Amino acid sequence: MDFSNTDRSLDYQARLTTFMEECVYPAEHLADEQIRASGNPHHFPAVLADLKIEAKKRGLWNLFHPHESSGTAGVPALTNVEYAPLAEIMGRSIGLAPEACNCNAPDTGNMEVLELYGTDEHRRRYLEPLLRGEIRSAFCMTEPEVASSDATNIAMEFARVDGGYRLTGRKWFSSNGMHPNLGVLIVMGKTSPDAAPHVQQSMLAVPADAPGVTIERNLPVFGYHDREGHAEIRFDNVFVPDADILGGEGMGFRIAQDRLGPGRIHHCMRSIGIAERALELLCRRAESRITFGKKLSERDNIRDWIAEARISIESARLLTMKAAWMMDTVGNKAARQEIAAIKVLAPRIALDIVDKAIQVFGGEGVTDDTPLAAMYAGLRTLRLADGPDEVHLMTIARAELRKYR
Repeated sequence: MDFSNTDRSLDYQARLTTFMEECVYPAEHLADEQIRASGNPHHFPAVLADLKIEAKKRGLWNLFHPHESSGTAGVPALTNVEYAPLAEIMGRSIGLAPEACNCNAPDTGNMEVLELYGTDEHRRRYLEPLLRGEIRSAFCMTEPEVASSDATNIAMEFARVDGGYRLTGRKWFSSNGMHPNLGVLIVMGKTSPDAAPHVQQSMLAVPADAPGVTIERNLPVFGYHDREGHAEIRFDNVFVPDADILGGEGMGFRIAQDRLGPGRIHHCMRSIGIAERALELLCRRAESRITFGKKLSERDNIRDWIAEARISIESARLLTMKAAWMMDTVGNKAARQEIAAIKVLAPRIALDIVDKAIQVFGGEGVTDDTPLAAMYAGLRTLRLADGPDEVHLMTIARAELRKYR
């Protein structure tokens, strides 16, 4: 295995780190102030628009995209190994940096779906504006009525009619669903209920303003209303023409698997960045806070927490890099077990480190005066997003047991 840094990745890492220090971290409090002043938790802060302009100027745009045809300013696409440390750096300011660089979920996965399975018209109407950062997208797969961790359960009806489909049903936890620039929904539903389980579903590209599409509400997560939102969306007899099916009927399950693999590892890369920043906050607090005549950093239990956090981060990073290397060399399908493993490990270790940092900060750690409480809410949710831990553990166990049959 070789996942050493290339010169190109090191150059991007240096430039991205400078961008974070000069522009992103100083903008965090201002973004919060602009959102609070608007009275709308889903307000798009002006400072984020400025950050996007600056990221484009610095050539830090669409770094995630694996297809050279849509790379950044003609630069060949980065490999997963090259991109991993960049996603980690952006994860340190999870609320601003990924979108500032047009590398935020769920748009990254949706752009890849449109690249691989969209028509020329889909590319013109949706992919190109997404790559330019002019619109946002939502991925509508999870449903409130069924256990959506098993994608074959997806029940939303895509009824065949003359010239297309009629969509009826509800989706929820549709990330980006409250974004003011939402332009397109990638929707998974059932076109062939009598077919084999893995070919019953299809995916459609649906304009966000299509008649019959209603954003019912945002779903707060641990009391937090994420800026981009996790929306519940109702579809009432929504007509979608034949031309807007992605990849053809029965391709929904396959597209979901193709999409979620890279999306999962991107989440893990960013989670490591969150863990690194939480550990930094923990260490700075421990060095500056005195209790009962001693700095917190001089207490054995705090030192143990710090040491264990470093071990956990390095372990998660190495497994993430192995998964990224396998995706680059043998493909996403062959890396399935490694992707499943890191999807369990990275959010868990990051959540534990954030929890320890909150404990070191005391009461301040559970307030919005630090980013720790929001980090905790996001990471705990990530243990469910893109498949709960238990599904990934099942995948790993099946592959392990197969060796002995």
